[in-house]
Amino acid sequence: MGPLALYLAFTPARDKASLQPFRITGLAQGTSYSITYFHQREAVQQRQIDSVFNRLDQSLSIYKPASLISQFNGSATGVEADVHLQSVVQRSLEVYKDTDGTFDITVYPLVKQWGFGAEKVAALPDSATIRALMPCVGSEKIRLVRNRLVKTVPCTKIDVNGIAQGYSVDVVAAYLEEKGIRNYLVEIGGEIRVKGRKYPENKAMSIGIQTPTENDFESGTIQKIVQIDQGAITTSGNYRKYRQVGAKRLSHIIDPKTGFTTPSEIISVTVLAKDALTADGYDNALLAMGLPKALAFLRRHRSLNAYFIYQKPDGSVADTATAGFYKRTR
Repeated sequence: MGPLALYLAFTPARDKASLQPFRITGLAQGTSYSITYFHQREAVQQRQIDSVFNRLDQSLSIYKPASLISQFNGSATGVEADVHLQSVVQRSLEVYKDTDGTFDITVYPLVKQWGFGAEKVAALPDSATIRALMPCVGSEKIRLVRNRLVKTVPCTKIDVNGIAQGYSVDVVAAYLEEKGIRNYLVEIGGEIRVKGRKYPENKAMSIGIQTPTENDFESGTIQKIVQIDQGAITTSGNYRKYRQVGAKRLSHIIDPKTGFTTPSEIISVTVLAKDALTADGYDNALLAMGLPKALAFLRRHRSLNAYFIYQKPDGSVADTATAGFYKRTR
């Protein structure tokens, strides 16, 4: 999930003229992707990358009726899971436990009812509809048993869109490394993983974070430049992914404990982590927590760093970040 636009910038460093830039761009997973890698020759082509995305979609896409995740959602007990579904679900269950259930992939029935799924709905759900769905929700109702993903409640369905894009970034990065590429930037829908430097200039790669303006959340300027030579950065935001119903603006973040959408003063949160799967798994949870709880959570999780843009009670826009995040900015 990457509703916040990330703009790429570069800053200078040393030299290694034998490495040249190669760029691949395209469309996948309902968004755009961009891959820049630096190598002595063209080592990867677009058809290979598209093949990687196709395999991921066959496993994780709720928009494909024949995908493994769709088969699981349509089953009463579960399915045999491939490595992709196993990896994403395993990490999702870890984040679920770590965030005390704030991040929960079993919210899919609620996501559909609120109109954030593959099919749009005409009206908002009432309390009775939500109450009827709540017995289907809760990641304690699913588990991995060897290679099988099982459910204890037939109506439980999962949606991994809140973490799968980060995982896809990591899978593409791993594919590049298999081809001997050691300097690259992989971006899918604003979710990014970086390793190494930009050649032939031999410059450090940097990422710019866009900030919405006080009166217009749809546009903004580059607020922070983050420099990383290895790791991932992902963003979750309220201001682009929402549903407008009359005068009501509903966040796409749904509280799995109540079944209702979650209001938050946080406009967007950008997470730095060792890999995109981890960063993507936590960005939505931090957004849903609200600023005080999110900052307290990060004080207990030093391996994560984050940057928040939020709206103050008077309507003005402000920002804050962890100390580790500030160390990476200029």
